[in-house]
Amino acid sequence: MSLPPFELGYPRTELRRNLVAAVLRGEKTATAGLVEDDEIPEPGDRFALLDFDDEPVAIVETTEVRIVRAGDVDLAFAVDEGEGFETVADWRAAHERFWSERVITDDTLVVAERFRVIETL
Repeated sequence: MSLPPFELGYPRTELRRNLVAAVLRGEKTATAGLVEDDEIPEPGDRFALLDFDDEPVAIVETTEVRIVRAGDVDLAFAVDEGEGFETVADWRAAHERFWSERVITDDTLVVAERFRVIETL
């Protein structure tokens, strides 16, 4: 498969296992990354979703991309991340833990990406 990888969390972690499972169940339709770390996808871009062992399990397509301040992430986006966030504060705390090597402020730029599963492999 020649599609670029769609990686959630880090390989061989329970976080990766849980995030991929949420995508495959249709519960996770959004993800966030730091602008400084990520190439910014465009709507229509397709990727191979990688599982726990870095094997492709689905093809996903980006449907929306917004660059937002961490302080401007809204509850709808936080919920669509499919990780059980009930508040934006929950979303923020989880992402600050994940991005722990960085200082995250309200002004930190985040790639807020929505996607859909095109095909399960």
